[in-house]
Amino acid sequence: MLPSCNSPERKPQPLLKPNSPESTVSRKSSPHSLSHPLSQAHHSLHPRSWLIITIFSLQLLLFLTARYLPFASFRRRNHFPSPYQPVVAISAPAIIDECSSGKVYVYNLPPIFNTDFIEKCNELDPWNNSGCNAVSNNGIGRPANGLIGLVPQNLTGAWFRTDQFAAEIIFHNRILQHKCRTLDPNSASGFYIPFYAGLAVGKYLWSNCSAKDRDYHGQKLLEWVQDQPFWNRSYGRDHFITLGRITWDFRRSKDEGWGSSFLYMKGMRNITRLVIEKNPWDYFDIGVPYPTGFHPRNDADVIQWQNHVRRRPRKNLFCFAGAPRGKFKNDFRGILLDQCKRESDACKAVDCGGRRCVNGTSEILKTFLDSEFCLQPRGDSFTRRSIFDCMIAGSIPVFFWKRTAYYQYKWFLPTEPSSYSVYIHRSDVKNGIPIRALLEKYSKEEVRRMREKVIEYIPKLVYAKPSEGLETIKDAFDVAMDELMKRFKGQEEDGFKWK
Repeated sequence: MLPSCNSPERKPQPLLKPNSPESTVSRKSSPHSLSHPLSQAHHSLHPRSWLIITIFSLQLLLFLTARYLPFASFRRRNHFPSPYQPVVAISAPAIIDECSSGKVYVYNLPPIFNTDFIEKCNELDPWNNSGCNAVSNNGIGRPANGLIGLVPQNLTGAWFRTDQFAAEIIFHNRILQHKCRTLDPNSASGFYIPFYAGLAVGKYLWSNCSAKDRDYHGQKLLEWVQDQPFWNRSYGRDHFITLGRITWDFRRSKDEGWGSSFLYMKGMRNITRLVIEKNPWDYFDIGVPYPTGFHPRNDADVIQWQNHVRRRPRKNLFCFAGAPRGKFKNDFRGILLDQCKRESDACKAVDCGGRRCVNGTSEILKTFLDSEFCLQPRGDSFTRRSIFDCMIAGSIPVFFWKRTAYYQYKWFLPTEPSSYSVYIHRSDVKNGIPIRALLEKYSKEEVRRMREKVIEYIPKLVYAKPSEGLETIKDAFDVAMDELMKRFKGQEEDGFKWK
């Protein structure tokens, strides 16, 4: 046997001529016994014969030793697996961390900043005596009526007369039961301030109250928050708040102006605001859907409603629900109403003058359910609740300002605007181009695809009724929280700092 590569090489021993039979016998039993016949024949054979025998002996030696060479074992591995191959371990299914972006801590504010408004709800809307209805039932309002024939019977319990400015109460109620809420502020990545800023300023907007009155609650709230150690740790950059009114109601720059100056106060610079209409150029404003009347109780409610609006026959090509603004020259909403009334065989018009359409009515819902498209101009500001009333009814929105939706609700609407909506520049309408002719250019298949995209996004546009949310489907609140916590985590990883 040949020596291994790691063993010392042995010196070859000289072949000795035997002197006696005893030595011959002993050598036959030795490893070198092959040398004996060769030595006997050394002098008796012809030199050529000796050469042949030598070559044959070398071949025999190579044949006998080849089986021990390393490559022989490699050939055998093709047929017999090595016992030393690594064993693949079967691991347990990965556990999904639903709070991988962090947990949220909810400040326990003094009642003057939130619950006092609920208890004194009669002071919120003294002109129409509807303030208590607006804030009842954790913000979703009182049950809706007049839904027979419009809503499947077993879904009527999911519809309410929800106030469009109730987001502050809805978010507060939901976040208290959020799966990622923590009672330990040291473990939190985000801090929620449950201040009802919209209710605080709302009751002062249509009276002769001073700027000081409108700013009072906001100033006191910020004094309280800035006393908290976790605000001072980050200067508010991981804090957030919900504003139930549009951002412009909190951006008063002069005492004689509209609303409060809450967003311009010291301490608000770094706080993120979830608001139903944002300033597109303010990083800390994030647009969230207006509350609508549909508040599903479970996943089944969502799926059934999606199927209902998908199968709904639609007899109108388009519709418009809104009130004209007679005091404005060339009022655009007035132009839309006039066009719709002239095309009455294709368009359904609902004049919302007075309080006819406040917080959604069965007539508004029926109009959207019966129409392929719904016209959505800007409201008193760039957005309006009607956008969401229209879409949850499965109607395709038609926009005339990009700021009405495309620049507002990035987390909640499809990335590609043309996949779910139609955009017509308002100047084209003012110049006499008929809306009907533009909408009739869309084929049935194009309309079907756009409607399907609208229906797909319905869950992201509604707020569920249960405080803990739905079983598996994520609603507008869930989407907002998920994206917001991701944003906070990204800011922390990128080392963003503000003062």
